[in-house]
Amino acid sequence: MFRVSTLTEADRRPISRATVRRVLGFFRPYRQRVAITILAIIVVAVIGLVNPYLLKLIIDDAIPNRDLDRLYLYVGLMIALPILTGLIGVGQTYLNTVIGQNVMQDLRNALYGHLQRMPLRFFTSTRTGEIQARLSSDVGGVQQVVTDTATSIVSNLAVALSTIVAMWIISWQMTLISLGLLPVFLVATYKVGEIRRAIQTAAQETIADMSSQVEETLSVSGMLLTKAYGQQGRETERFRGINQRLTGLQIRQQMAGRWFFAIIGTFFAITPAFVYWYAGVQIIGGGAALTIGDIVAFTTLQARLFFPLGQMLNVQVEIQRAMALFDRIFEYLDLPIDIAEREGAIAFDPERVQGRVAYSHVSFQYPHAAPRTGGGRQVALTDPNGAAIDAESDGLLPNLAPFGLTDIDFAIAPGQLAALVGPSGAGKTTIALLLPRFYDVDSGSIAIDDIDIRDATLASLGRIIGLVTQETYLFHSTIRENIAYGRLDATQAEIEAAAAAAAMHERIMELPEEYDTVVGERGYKLSGGEKQRIAIARVILKNPRILILDEATSALDTRSERLIQAALDPLMRNRTTLAIAHRLSTILAADLILVVDRGRIVERGTHAELLEEGGLYAKLYTEQFAPSATRQRETVTTQQSGSGGGEGRGGQRRQAAPLTRRDA
Repeated sequence: MFRVSTLTEADRRPISRATVRRVLGFFRPYRQRVAITILAIIVVAVIGLVNPYLLKLIIDDAIPNRDLDRLYLYVGLMIALPILTGLIGVGQTYLNTVIGQNVMQDLRNALYGHLQRMPLRFFTSTRTGEIQARLSSDVGGVQQVVTDTATSIVSNLAVALSTIVAMWIISWQMTLISLGLLPVFLVATYKVGEIRRAIQTAAQETIADMSSQVEETLSVSGMLLTKAYGQQGRETERFRGINQRLTGLQIRQQMAGRWFFAIIGTFFAITPAFVYWYAGVQIIGGGAALTIGDIVAFTTLQARLFFPLGQMLNVQVEIQRAMALFDRIFEYLDLPIDIAEREGAIAFDPERVQGRVAYSHVSFQYPHAAPRTGGGRQVALTDPNGAAIDAESDGLLPNLAPFGLTDIDFAIAPGQLAALVGPSGAGKTTIALLLPRFYDVDSGSIAIDDIDIRDATLASLGRIIGLVTQETYLFHSTIRENIAYGRLDATQAEIEAAAAAAAMHERIMELPEEYDTVVGERGYKLSGGEKQRIAIARVILKNPRILILDEATSALDTRSERLIQAALDPLMRNRTTLAIAHRLSTILAADLILVVDRGRIVERGTHAELLEEGGLYAKLYTEQFAPSATRQRETVTTQQSGSGGGEGRGGQRRQAAPLTRRDA
């Protein structure tokens, strides 16, 4: 359980120069505008010194000498100068806003772009809510510092320094009285800033926890699970607990140092009394050449000084808090890119790729723990009993089997179908996901047309490989945009042709808005079969040379399965296909069947060859197709009829098997 009162040494660490330099680096592209803004600030600060001096001249010159012309001149200048500074201030604010918003845009782009390049293993070990918190809450938290505070520092510093110089010219003694306790306040303010920074760090981590729960439980999938198991009360209590922690932290954040700043405000309020006392003693005693105008001008300057000083003290605290957010942002920006393009990487030409795939003695091991994120917390990939956590998401991520892969060696000729079969968690999906470089091999190599995939550009690799998984992910967008995601320049005719090839066009045309129908969160407005056919249409439109099928039909009803199988057959024609199969009936005619067990290929061959060997494949086949006379009769009847009708428990259907040999 998180304890609000506990602050680590890391939370109390001082602001690093490296962090400051990196923040300033985001302003470098706008240095000309920054220079103009600073110049405008200095001009406004200098002009602001004129009015107190004009007030002195009115009291000591115009009024005693009864000179109306000078009085009109001084008063006119006192009216005109604020108008001028106001106009300059509007321009300065515009420039400042433009600079700040552009810096925020660059920061968000840098963070999002970096996350796009992170490997899958980062996303399997990092909560989506944590990532969202960094992109939205953390970046939003530093926005005020970037857009307003940076300018405030320069402005207040210019006003304070120029005012101190003017005060010193009038009376250095009264200036020292006014600033006597300022060093003490500066040190105390720094300490308050450290406390607020630590609280800010803890608050952002709690916001990440809240974002994670909201993302997990208020998504369609999460809500279905919550309602199905009657856990609404438990999730509500969890949220209330996190919300209570956040409320406590935010109260502490607001109250930290308030007594201190109240004391500073009181000091600033009573300091003029000491100035009047000192000036009065000097004038009455005749010990100083001070005039009434000098005293009025000095106290006016003093009032002008206290505001920027107070602002600077508060700004220092805000900067401490913002640096905690910058550290969290830079923590993500500093995460290494494990899968990157080599210098001089070549690009596959989709028109010339033949599709020959070769795994050469490939070994791969999943990490046992995730990288440190979220304020140094480590997310383990194993449960308290040491078992691997199932991190499958949308049928794309494999079970994090502790044994990984060892000496995977096979080749697929262009246009062939190779099937991966074996027990759940054996490593089938991992083998497939190494091909598009979702992960990189630890040893060995994977080649396409005799070119190591690590020597190819990631973009070109993505263009020649298509992926269809068991659980289809659709964006909360229109059917047209979801299908065209694989080829953004596709015409409407091409999109409709792809949908027709996936046996989905007629169904789409029955919808009220046809191709403009919004599919909803994760496509939940559509059935499982409809989502799968849209995913197949997306791959058909992409037209990849190599196809990966991760049990694309196992979770569907009979009718949907038949439609998907009919769509897959033309999709695989003349393409190199690597298929992951749990239903062995779908890969009986594969050119090559690879049997995977505990991260190794233990058998290989055709269906007939593997049955004859009597090994693991034969055992799996026997378990799925028990030799009962009834099932045998159903199988014979189905094969003879060729109708693709319903299959009994473990029965075979000739038309139902999508993965068949194809004529090259």
